[in-house]
Amino acid sequence: MASKILLALISLISLTLTLPSSAQDTPQDYLDAHNAARIAVGAGLEPMTWDNTVAAYAQDYANQRINDCALIHSSGSYGENIAASSGDFSGTGAVKLWVDEIAFYDYNSNSCATGEQCGHYTQVVWRQSVRLGCAKVMCANGGTFITCNYDPPGNFIGEKPY
Repeated sequence: MASKILLALISLISLTLTLPSSAQDTPQDYLDAHNAARIAVGAGLEPMTWDNTVAAYAQDYANQRINDCALIHSSGSYGENIAASSGDFSGTGAVKLWVDEIAFYDYNSNSCATGEQCGHYTQVVWRQSVRLGCAKVMCANGGTFITCNYDPPGNFIGEKPY
Protein backbone atom coordinates (compact mmCIF):
# COMPACT_ATOMS: atom_id res chain seq x y z
CA MET A 1 0.00 0.00 0.00
CA ALA A 2 2.78 2.41 0.94
CA SER A 3 4.58 1.70 -2.34
CA LYS A 4 1.42 2.49 -4.33
CA ILE A 5 1.04 5.80 -2.51
CA LEU A 6 4.72 6.60 -3.06
CA LEU A 7 4.40 5.73 -6.78
CA ALA A 8 1.29 7.91 -7.09
CA LEU A 9 3.08 10.76 -5.32
CA ILE A 10 6.12 10.47 -7.61
CA SER A 11 3.82 10.46 -10.67
CA LEU A 12 2.03 13.57 -9.41
CA ILE A 13 5.33 15.38 -8.80
CA SER A 14 6.56 14.41 -12.28
CA LEU A 15 3.33 15.66 -13.85
CA THR A 16 3.62 18.96 -11.98
CA LEU A 17 7.21 19.45 -13.10
CA THR A 18 6.44 18.79 -16.78
CA LEU A 19 3.41 21.03 -17.13
CA PRO A 20 4.14 24.18 -19.16
CA SER A 21 4.51 27.27 -17.04
CA SER A 22 3.06 30.66 -17.73
CA ALA A 23 5.46 33.15 -16.18
CA GLN A 24 4.04 36.51 -15.28
CA ASP A 25 5.92 39.56 -16.38
CA THR A 26 7.09 41.72 -13.48
CA PRO A 27 6.18 45.38 -13.07
CA GLN A 28 9.81 46.18 -13.88
CA ASP A 29 9.55 44.29 -17.18
CA TYR A 30 6.60 46.45 -18.24
CA LEU A 31 8.31 49.63 -17.04
CA ASP A 32 11.55 48.82 -18.84
CA ALA A 33 9.74 48.16 -22.12
CA HIS A 34 7.71 51.37 -21.87
CA ASN A 35 10.61 53.53 -20.73
CA ALA A 36 12.89 52.24 -23.49
CA ALA A 37 10.34 53.48 -26.02
CA ARG A 38 10.11 56.82 -24.24
CA ILE A 39 13.91 57.20 -24.20
CA ALA A 40 14.05 56.34 -27.91
CA VAL A 41 11.83 59.33 -28.69
CA GLY A 42 14.66 61.59 -27.58
CA ALA A 43 12.30 64.27 -26.34
CA GLY A 44 13.28 64.04 -22.68
CA LEU A 45 10.12 62.22 -21.66
CA GLU A 46 9.78 61.54 -17.95
CA PRO A 47 10.11 57.83 -17.18
CA MET A 48 6.94 56.02 -16.20
CA THR A 49 6.55 54.67 -12.69
CA TRP A 50 4.53 51.69 -11.52
CA ASP A 51 1.30 52.63 -9.79
CA ASN A 52 -0.40 49.97 -7.65
CA THR A 53 -3.83 51.59 -8.00
CA VAL A 54 -3.57 51.60 -11.79
CA ALA A 55 -2.22 48.04 -11.71
CA ALA A 56 -5.15 46.90 -9.55
CA TYR A 57 -7.53 48.41 -12.10
CA ALA A 58 -5.68 46.60 -14.91
CA GLN A 59 -5.80 43.30 -13.02
CA ASP A 60 -9.51 43.67 -12.26
CA TYR A 61 -10.27 44.27 -15.92
CA ALA A 62 -7.98 41.48 -17.13
CA ASN A 63 -9.80 39.10 -14.77
CA GLN A 64 -13.06 40.05 -16.50
CA ARG A 65 -11.60 38.86 -19.82
CA ILE A 66 -10.53 35.39 -18.55
CA ASN A 67 -13.53 33.64 -20.10
CA ASP A 68 -13.27 35.15 -23.57
CA CYS A 69 -9.92 36.93 -24.10
CA ALA A 70 -11.92 39.46 -26.14
CA LEU A 71 -10.20 42.60 -27.38
CA ILE A 72 -12.71 44.93 -25.75
CA HIS A 73 -11.57 48.08 -23.96
CA SER A 74 -12.63 48.67 -20.38
CA SER A 75 -13.90 52.20 -21.10
CA GLY A 76 -12.53 53.36 -17.76
CA SER A 77 -10.88 56.62 -16.79
CA TYR A 78 -7.33 55.50 -17.64
CA GLY A 79 -5.58 55.33 -20.97
CA GLU A 80 -5.42 51.74 -22.12
CA ASN A 81 -3.65 49.39 -24.49
CA ILE A 82 -4.82 45.80 -24.79
CA ALA A 83 -3.53 42.72 -26.57
CA ALA A 84 -4.63 39.12 -26.86
CA SER A 85 -3.16 35.98 -28.34
CA SER A 86 -4.30 32.43 -28.94
CA GLY A 87 -1.48 31.04 -26.75
CA ASP A 88 0.93 32.19 -24.09
CA PHE A 89 2.28 35.66 -24.81
CA SER A 90 4.51 37.92 -22.75
CA GLY A 91 3.59 41.37 -21.58
CA THR A 92 6.83 42.70 -23.00
CA GLY A 93 5.86 41.13 -26.32
CA ALA A 94 2.60 43.08 -26.19
CA VAL A 95 4.46 46.32 -25.46
CA LYS A 96 6.73 45.60 -28.42
CA LEU A 97 3.69 45.21 -30.69
CA TRP A 98 2.40 48.58 -29.54
CA VAL A 99 5.77 50.30 -29.86
CA ASP A 100 6.32 48.81 -33.33
CA GLU A 101 3.42 50.99 -34.52
CA ILE A 102 5.99 53.81 -34.64
CA ALA A 103 6.54 52.70 -38.25
CA PHE A 104 3.05 54.03 -39.05
CA TYR A 105 3.19 57.27 -37.04
CA ASP A 106 4.12 60.61 -38.60
CA TYR A 107 4.97 63.13 -35.91
CA ASN A 108 4.82 66.19 -38.18
CA SER A 109 1.22 65.52 -39.21
CA ASN A 110 0.41 63.75 -35.91
CA SER A 111 -1.31 61.00 -37.85
CA CYS A 112 -1.13 57.33 -38.74
CA ALA A 113 -0.45 55.97 -42.20
CA THR A 114 -3.65 55.23 -44.09
CA GLY A 115 -5.21 51.98 -42.97
CA GLU A 116 -2.77 51.52 -40.08
CA GLN A 117 -2.93 51.92 -36.31
CA CYS A 118 -0.51 53.93 -34.23
CA GLY A 119 -2.57 54.97 -31.19
CA HIS A 120 -1.09 52.22 -29.04
CA TYR A 121 2.37 53.64 -29.72
CA THR A 122 1.33 57.22 -29.01
CA GLN A 123 -0.21 56.14 -25.69
CA VAL A 124 3.07 54.47 -24.68
CA VAL A 125 5.01 57.70 -25.35
CA TRP A 126 2.33 60.20 -24.27
CA ARG A 127 4.25 62.84 -22.32
CA GLN A 128 1.69 63.34 -19.55
CA SER A 129 1.08 59.62 -18.97
CA VAL A 130 3.57 58.85 -16.24
CA ARG A 131 1.90 56.21 -14.04
CA LEU A 132 1.57 52.67 -15.37
CA GLY A 133 -0.21 49.51 -14.33
CA CYS A 134 -0.41 46.31 -16.38
CA ALA A 135 -1.85 42.83 -15.99
CA LYS A 136 -1.82 39.52 -17.82
CA VAL A 137 -4.20 36.57 -17.56
CA MET A 138 -4.35 33.18 -19.19
CA CYS A 139 -7.83 32.77 -20.64
CA ALA A 140 -10.10 29.75 -20.47
CA ASN A 141 -9.53 29.16 -24.20
CA GLY A 142 -5.76 28.86 -23.69
CA GLY A 143 -5.06 32.37 -24.90
CA THR A 144 -3.55 35.36 -23.15
CA PHE A 145 -5.08 38.76 -22.42
CA ILE A 146 -2.81 41.69 -21.52
CA THR A 147 -3.77 45.21 -20.56
CA CYS A 148 -1.70 48.24 -19.65
CA ASN A 149 -3.37 51.30 -18.21
CA TYR A 150 -1.95 54.81 -18.14
CA ASP A 151 -2.51 57.73 -15.79
CA PRO A 152 -3.24 60.34 -16.80
CA PRO A 153 -4.64 59.04 -20.10
CA GLY A 154 -3.30 60.20 -23.45
CA ASN A 155 -4.29 60.25 -27.10
CA PHE A 156 -6.30 63.45 -27.13
CA ILE A 157 -7.44 64.41 -30.62
CA GLY A 158 -5.40 67.26 -32.04
CA GLU A 159 -2.60 66.92 -29.45
CA LYS A 160 0.83 65.48 -30.13
CA PRO A 161 2.14 62.86 -27.72
CA TYR A 162 5.38 64.76 -26.97
